[in-house]
Amino acid sequence: MALRPRLHALTIMGWIAACGVAGADPLQLPDSALEPVHWSELEGWGEDDHLAAFATYQASCQVVRRTPRTQDHGPIYRALWELCRQASGEPPRDAAAARTFFEQNFTPVRIARLGEVEGFLTGYYEPIVQGSRFPNPEFHIPLYRRPPDLLVAGRMPGKHEIPNKNASIGRHDEANRLVPYYDRGAIDAGALDGRKLEICWLKDPFDALAVQIEGSARVILEDGTPLRIGYDSHNGYAYSSIGRVLIERNLIPREEMSMQRIRDWMTAHPEEAPKIRATNRSYVFFRITGLSNDGEPIGAQGVPLTPGRSIAVDRLHEYGIPFFIAAALPIESTKLASAFHRLMIAQDTGSAIVGPARADLYWGAGDDAARVAGRIRHPGRFVMLLPRELDMVVAGKEMPLPVPKPQVPEAEAKGDIGKKDNGKEMPLPVPKPQIPEVEAKGDIGKKDNGKTGPDARRAEDGGHTAQRARRPAVTTGASGAHAGRCFRHAGCVGSGRAAGRGDRAAGETAARPRPRGNRCPA
Repeated sequence: MALRPRLHALTIMGWIAACGVAGADPLQLPDSALEPVHWSELEGWGEDDHLAAFATYQASCQVVRRTPRTQDHGPIYRALWELCRQASGEPPRDAAAARTFFEQNFTPVRIARLGEVEGFLTGYYEPIVQGSRFPNPEFHIPLYRRPPDLLVAGRMPGKHEIPNKNASIGRHDEANRLVPYYDRGAIDAGALDGRKLEICWLKDPFDALAVQIEGSARVILEDGTPLRIGYDSHNGYAYSSIGRVLIERNLIPREEMSMQRIRDWMTAHPEEAPKIRATNRSYVFFRITGLSNDGEPIGAQGVPLTPGRSIAVDRLHEYGIPFFIAAALPIESTKLASAFHRLMIAQDTGSAIVGPARADLYWGAGDDAARVAGRIRHPGRFVMLLPRELDMVVAGKEMPLPVPKPQVPEAEAKGDIGKKDNGKEMPLPVPKPQIPEVEAKGDIGKKDNGKTGPDARRAEDGGHTAQRARRPAVTTGASGAHAGRCFRHAGCVGSGRAAGRGDRAAGETAARPRPRGNRCPA
């Protein structure tokens, strides 16, 4: 089979503003490998429902179009703004027309963390819990709004200025010194009591933890009123999986780990449970997003999420960017993974959603959605759809190259070999003895007595490893499974969004921001 010449592959390292506002280079994505590909290379692309994807994309466009373009926005956002102007007209008549829209206006680009091929996927949902506007013996666990003394880099943050990572979040203490913000243990012990920050009160501390992991919730108040809340900000600490802690302390067997198992353990051990929860120092603050049971929760972009089409991503990406995701996911059951090829739209984020190829897939509200979301903690391949007006090749050529090595004249180089500065000859290295090929092969892995030695076997294995390492790395996927997922899944329980979702994020089952809570992989 003839191989198609590869398009210009770009390996791009750099920095980007924490809130996703790029600089002059549209491809300044940190620690990322990008590779333009052809539509025909996307397995499952032709079978997807592009009309459904377009409807979700158009919802993002409504927000993009309401935001005036300024030079403060990066090139990707400005290009999206132009495309959204085109998409604001009459929608495509059918899936074929919607597919044509994407293919004519975007360039597919594989994206992954440097040195990796696949990214990491988790799932999230909207919990439905019972609550009260006022504290009482039954409802005594508070959910807080953002405290006014929470600072980012020493100053008051704006509405969307809480980065998912590398954020210096703190407060001023009594001596006006800038110190880290209160962690979960301090907040649960009453650090925010009496400040009138409570949005509502829940029955169970585990419900509050689950809401923080997911980054949003539908709280049914005592009079039946539905209160919708969404992620607003976090306290600056990285999410840590309590499921992992329970496994490491031999409190729950790894093979039994699940959200329900954690809930059961905490119910049975009310005195020990607060200490376990405090090992996850991350804490999520919320805002009220509505008073209705209708529709889906509002994501960080400010649009209602679409089950099966909306994703939460790292804020290094612009909201509204389409991603085509390919994976094998256990959607129908825990025992059977099926092919998943779907065009999805970045509409949410989370403090635990970190990396260029990291996504939390939104599945809806309630118990059924929770079961699907809880099963997903899998690798996947990411293809980002960049507006076609962004020239990938030109941008790649403008990236700085390594400083060239100094040129040494050939004659001078040859003349100096084996000589000192004073012209005297230097002794050359003693050549290695030549070993006949047959003899060398026969002795590999043997001691003097002819038996195979473990050190020799390790050396032989190391040789193969070295050979594999010398092969060029493939940079055509998303980043691999990570360490910060939430606690929905075995081994790392907890999931959620962080900036749009809760604490569910990398490597463990946590939640992501919606900005949501601490969304992480389970």
